[in-house]
Amino acid sequence: MGGTLMTVEIKDKTVSRKWLWISVIANILLLALAGGAILFAFTLSYNLQEVKIQLGKEKEDKRRVEAYLSESRARAAEVEREIKRLSQALNAPDPAQVDLGKPGLPAKVSFRKSYLGIGLVAIIQNTSSHYLTVVMTVRNPTLSTAKRFQIEIKPGDDIAFGHDDGWKFTSGDELNLYNDNYRALKLQVP
Repeated sequence: MGGTLMTVEIKDKTVSRKWLWISVIANILLLALAGGAILFAFTLSYNLQEVKIQLGKEKEDKRRVEAYLSESRARAAEVEREIKRLSQALNAPDPAQVDLGKPGLPAKVSFRKSYLGIGLVAIIQNTSSHYLTVVMTVRNPTLSTAKRFQIEIKPGDDIAFGHDDGWKFTSGDELNLYNDNYRALKLQVP
């Protein structure tokens, strides 16, 4: 009988070693699976970060494109307004043709030397029987300077306009007198 007990003990030791090895192998497999799961989660997290960065870049690109489109639309609208304005200007009647239907400006212009010796003085005479308000533009083509003045002249009266009034006339200056009711009077200083 002593021999059977020994066999059972040996069998028990063999069985417990089997279970020990199975347990060790199972634990190693579980550790490998857990490590793989952690590695997989890390990879997913890294990929998710890359996707977030790419999405941020795409949002910024989209914002820039929308800003560019908005600016382009604004420029296109501005160009369209300019085209419309130029088209209207082309279709507008020629100012020279409009002036042809108006009577001549009732004024005479002559020039004399300044009493102070500084340039010339324009003598503008109103030849009508009513007050005359004119806009006078003068331009010196040599110096590329120009100025604009508003002048009121009593009926039948004349005024002297020169250095003291804001312009020293010299030979070659261009003088223009405008009034909406009359043709413009344009002349060059002799």
